[in-house]
Amino acid sequence: MTFQPPVPFTPHTRRSPLTTPWEPIYADIRDDRWVLAVEVREPHTNSRGNPHGGLIAALADNAMGLSCGVLLKREGIAYGGFITVSLGVDYLNTAKLGQWLEFDTDFIKPGKSLCFAEATVRADGKPVARARATFKVA
Repeated sequence: MTFQPPVPFTPHTRRSPLTTPWEPIYADIRDDRWVLAVEVREPHTNSRGNPHGGLIAALADNAMGLSCGVLLKREGIAYGGFITVSLGVDYLNTAKLGQWLEFDTDFIKPGKSLCFAEATVRADGKPVARARATFKVA
């Protein structure tokens, strides 16, 4: 039986060499942000069988950067991408194999040179991490 992500998630089409081993990654593209998600599988885990902190940081960074792009575009601010200037993650709890892990950007302050964002990472709806980032608008 093939895993089916919850509606409205669809396969994430923006791939990179870093995230290829973590596929499939799913996206819910909303009017004000992107929400990324994965079903926690073995390639996502550390030696204890929990999602690796690096996976959580990388996908939170990805979700926040994509979400900044949504708001800059909506506000008519031209940009050519983003460069992460700072990234902080607070790990609140652990997730387990088979859980649905969502990366939801819940705060964005866009600007012409910098964009600030915060995200909550949830495993089956329960917070497991909080992330914040500053991006240089390219």
